Amino acid sequence: MTTGVTLGVEEEFLLLDRRTALPVPRVGRLQAAADKEPRLEHGDVDSELLQALAEVATPVCSDLGEVAAHLGRFRQSLSAAARRVGCRLASTGSAPLMAEAAVPVTGTRRYREMRADAARLVDEQLICGMHIHVAVPDRQAGAAALGRLRPWLPALVALGANSPFWDGHDTGFASWRTVVFGRWPVSGPLPFFSGAHAYEESVAALLGSGVITDRHQLYWHARLSEEYPTLEVRAPDVQLDVPSAVTLAGIARGLVVTALREDSRGIRPLDPPAALLQATSWHAARHGLTADLVDPRTGTPFPAADVIDALLDRITPALKELGDVERVTAGVQQLITGGTGAERQRAALAHGGTENLLDLIAPEAPEPNETARPEN
Repeated sequence: MTTGVTLGVEEEFLLLDRRTALPVPRVGRLQAAADKEPRLEHGDVDSELLQALAEVATPVCSDLGEVAAHLGRFRQSLSAAARRVGCRLASTGSAPLMAEAAVPVTGTRRYREMRADAARLVDEQLICGMHIHVAVPDRQAGAAALGRLRPWLPALVALGANSPFWDGHDTGFASWRTVVFGRWPVSGPLPFFSGAHAYEESVAALLGSGVITDRHQLYWHARLSEEYPTLEVRAPDVQLDVPSAVTLAGIARGLVVTALREDSRGIRPLDPPAALLQATSWHAARHGLTADLVDPRTGTPFPAADVIDALLDRITPALKELGDVERVTAGVQQLITGGTGAERQRAALAHGGTENLLDLIAPEAPEPNETARPEN
């Protein structure tokens, strides 16, 4: 079994008011309430760009079972803490309802400057993703791996699509979050990198242009982490449930391990044209798994299930050595037969209206011992 290929997962969530289901700026109160949860430690809950968003991150994990345990712990405890402050914790990639007034940004200098530079765009960042960090030996290997896994990231967009609704409307997209995030100047499909020099050269040019101010504004579907020795896959929306999140984490690790091995063996990488990759990603965000996907090996459309099968075939040797093949294969099959988050959200709304949708994306925690005192 492959050893030493650790991973970690970050998840972002929306805070919705229990009465109105509108996003509310209570992340500070959520953090205080989370400190009272016995299964959470101080600092487990982080803020994000807007005050109606919260983020958690697992510790470094050696296997998918650890990932599942931490994500389950976070979701259960955070839901209880959210209820204490009059909120529901929503695991959806985009806000299904929005208030007329903008949610304020978190009060850091960086976020205030982003709001000043791109006001409307920042106001509409009521979106939630999941980020999968996979350990790489060094930045040279990590950058080369980025170049090799990039053609397969649209398949992760499709599998992870969980944001069909926005501001009271069906967007017609499976992953509206992908579209919203794609408005930033450096976002979506990444360029091809042969190694660390090419990566750093590209980043230096972007920073030198003055269009972005720091490396954290590299919003590609995958990038090298600046804090950890990892490759960070950012393509999927936050998932409705822990099993779906774990499935995507397993795929991401399998892609990275496969890419590292191909690079070490000198196997020639796929390098689709940037315009084709952009179109492929848009199509994946538009349809999820409900239409054909573009096969990265041919650049032509094939049934979504066939493209996902090709992805699994590619990473199966790595999954077997990691001990993940059964778990990931079963999880993918569930997403194909049971539907992505986007499909399940649409079905919930169609069968039971808004309340049914809310019960799916933001299940209520049990009644706490103390009475919630919402802050408006």
